[in-house]
Amino acid sequence: RLAKQGGYALSQFSTSSSPQFKAMIMLKRKEGIERSEFEKWWLTQHKGLALQLPGLKKYAVSLVDVAEGDEEPMYDGVAELWFDKKEDLAAAYETKLGSEVAADSMAMVCKRDRLLTYEHVFEPDS
Repeated sequence: RLAKQGGYALSQFSTSSSPQFKAMIMLKRKEGIERSEFEKWWLTQHKGLALQLPGLKKYAVSLVDVAEGDEEPMYDGVAELWFDKKEDLAAAYETKLGSEVAADSMAMVCKRDRLLTYEHVFEPDS
């Protein structure tokens, strides 16, 4: 019997590659910083610094979609940073640039939580 998840048999999906190391960093802006200002900072200034981290393979930012009248979310978004291995992330943040990236982030946020993961990517079979 096939296990089902979300209406799909798990056997319908195949992995596209071996697990890849990824840091997921959830950020919450400091009080008094407007959401639009925070998003602009993240997608311009901070992105420009983060993309220079040594060993970085890919960088993505996902911003929380908040409609007027919605409750304030726990986080404003999540950054995803891919590296070949966990040690490459640690080495990147031990550099002068890594310290600048961290300081730039901490100047804008009141909350920063990280998940260090190994990503498994699956795609539906054609």
